Amino acid sequence: MNEKKEFTAYLHSQIGNDFNTEQIEVLIEKPKQLHQGDLAFPCFQLAKVYKTSPSEIANRLSAGTLPELFEKAEAAGGYVNVFLNKKSFASQLILKILKEKENYGSQFFGKGKTIVFDLSSPNIAKPFSMGHLRSTVIGSSLAAISEKCGYETVKINYIGDWGTQFGKLIAAYLKWGSEEKVKENPIPELTALYVRFHEESEKDPSLIDEGRKWFKQLEDGDPQATELWVWFKDVSIKAFQKIYHLLGVGFDSYNGEAFFNDKMEDTVKKLKEKNLLEQSEGAQIVNVGEDIPPCLIKKTDGATLYATRDLTAAIYRKETYDFDQAFYIVGHEQSLHFEQVKRVLNKMGYKWAIDMHHVPFGLILQNGKKMSTRKGRTVLLESVLMDAIHLAENNIIEKNPSLLEVNEVARQVGVGAVIFHDLKNEKGNDVEFSLEQMLKFEGDTGPYVQYTAARIQTLLDKGNFNGQLPDVCSIEEESWELISVLNEFPSAVQNAFVRKEPSIISKYVLKLSHRFNHYYGSVKILNSSQTPERLALCTSILLVLKEGLRLLGIQTPERM
Repeated sequence: MNEKKEFTAYLHSQIGNDFNTEQIEVLIEKPKQLHQGDLAFPCFQLAKVYKTSPSEIANRLSAGTLPELFEKAEAAGGYVNVFLNKKSFASQLILKILKEKENYGSQFFGKGKTIVFDLSSPNIAKPFSMGHLRSTVIGSSLAAISEKCGYETVKINYIGDWGTQFGKLIAAYLKWGSEEKVKENPIPELTALYVRFHEESEKDPSLIDEGRKWFKQLEDGDPQATELWVWFKDVSIKAFQKIYHLLGVGFDSYNGEAFFNDKMEDTVKKLKEKNLLEQSEGAQIVNVGEDIPPCLIKKTDGATLYATRDLTAAIYRKETYDFDQAFYIVGHEQSLHFEQVKRVLNKMGYKWAIDMHHVPFGLILQNGKKMSTRKGRTVLLESVLMDAIHLAENNIIEKNPSLLEVNEVARQVGVGAVIFHDLKNEKGNDVEFSLEQMLKFEGDTGPYVQYTAARIQTLLDKGNFNGQLPDVCSIEEESWELISVLNEFPSAVQNAFVRKEPSIISKYVLKLSHRFNHYYGSVKILNSSQTPERLALCTSILLVLKEGLRLLGIQTPERM
């Protein structure tokens, strides 16, 4: 709805050209309490210009003829508070949502533009742990939010598929491996081989040299080493895809670190041509400012580093996708690294480096401590998801023993609970892992929002609602609160994109669910003279809840 713009236009007509519409609109606020109005304009800046009191200006501005969308204006303590025409506004908004359905809340400022996402990025032949969950679900949700704002998106899973560890793994497999066991259970078997290699190398240090030798052979294109490496990579990605399928996450590219092996020398050559490379204790570096350490490009033995690879990847992605922005969904501990990479690209003359954004996030904690991948204490994401589904199934059977398709609903609820528990937290904060808390049907959880949606669906089925808004729309105070929250959805979508913060959507669907459940407890929805309009309102709420959950990567069961 355009109430903010209409209020802006009204104020501009009263103020004149001393303030333009942009200056006016940015000052407009939403009062904290509904009884204070639906929009408010503070007059303090005008008071400085006109050398008079804010309250006097507020009195003058509230006395004009308002657009039809508004019922009245009041001056209060230097503010002009306006109240929407509830009946007219509610009818228009519900009609808009019923017409636009899942497109309600869409923005168009991203139309014709592309964002590249670097997300998830697990290491092949290693367990997909809870540590990878945050990058995966934050990145996937931000991509959905970006698409809602009109952007084209490219989701890249920049998998870790190169490094000396693969020489060690090849050596371990050739000594102790079984093709049958790896095929049967790839990630646990490859991980066990890698762990055994390190244990054995403590007794026999010559194994380290053997691992280095095999990695050198892999770098040189040795057929046996290459065949094993490709196999390890293929079985790992296949195992990861099972998890991605559970999460409902897809990718446009799996180009990992190895993809850039034959492209990095060109990057080094460009750095040399621009006289940016310097020698430092045998290594090659680029100085990027006095406030941060130099960026290492090549080690003393000539080997390239992560920075070399990320510089090359950024140039390749710009040339391939011509992105308008690039989002790197990587933990906050990599902030310095991305700042170095951006500065090097800028020194190379790539002005688009300013459009690259590191989107950092906090840790997943267990009992207040960082989850460890050492000494067999890895918490596997697949195990967590399966446990969540199992617990959800028990909860659902207890609440609704006659429910059909329990397995499918349990999957939607269990997986949704894990995703929501992550995304309800601001991305920069650490998240405490607790399966029991995630799966509660009350409070600030995914199952609570899903259950609210299922409750609405049941009401609509019982009321045989045909999707049409009645000609007469009577608005009660309880429903006006819901109308106000429904009206906030487009702003929530826009703010979530601007702040790169999916938790804004999570908090929004929680707020809408809480308001609906209060409404449900205080109003008789069915078998009332107002049932048609109340069911129209319920349909609008359901559409918005489902779309909000979709933006988070969560499905909505019809029954629970």
